Amino acid sequence: MRFDIKGNPSYGEVDVDLGPNETILIEPGAMSRMSSNLNSSFQRQGGFFSAMFRKMFGGESFFLGKYEHPDGGKLTFAPSVPGSVQHYQLSNNNINIMAGAFLACTPEVNVKAKFGGFKALFSGEGAFLLEVSGNGDLFFNSFGGIVEKEINGDFIVDTGHVVAFEPSLNYKISGMGNWKSTMLSGEGLVMTFSGVGKIYLQTRTIDGIASWLTPRLI
Repeated sequence: MRFDIKGNPSYGEVDVDLGPNETILIEPGAMSRMSSNLNSSFQRQGGFFSAMFRKMFGGESFFLGKYEHPDGGKLTFAPSVPGSVQHYQLSNNNINIMAGAFLACTPEVNVKAKFGGFKALFSGEGAFLLEVSGNGDLFFNSFGGIVEKEINGDFIVDTGHVVAFEPSLNYKISGMGNWKSTMLSGEGLVMTFSGVGKIYLQTRTIDGIASWLTPRLI
């Protein structure tokens, strides 16, 4: 499979050239255009309970769109929100992505919801993450541009700006200073990462744009 990511950082999309009998699984509604010869169907990712758990707690769809053909073909897919698309190559490893960030993968990739701990309940981003593992190609998306950073030590990020991170990184969720300063600063909660690994951040948040728009709609 060959692919080309275009339109980043504002309106990312992915052009895919599937070889003979190659398959890609895409979040429903993300397909933009495709060759007329491609076969499309829906496939459950993992077992029934795994798919249901991922839908209920991971913010993802129960079924994924499946695209393939014996002769191959071309298609383009894009996320539903403006922003960037990121590719991540899995080679017997895994990565954690935030609920709602999954876009597409090849069939050898496994996606399951993972409880982020009780500390995640108060982060505003949900208590569950998506743990993606296996061998193959993963595509995830952000709201706004994606910033990729290599962490070696401690690093603090607003919870709403985290898109994905490698499991070699540990994290804790806390306020900015004491609870009074957290409430008055308007910064909300932060994730403090420690260790060595890679993290992907988004330059904007949906909650941020919603807060900006709400007073203007009243």
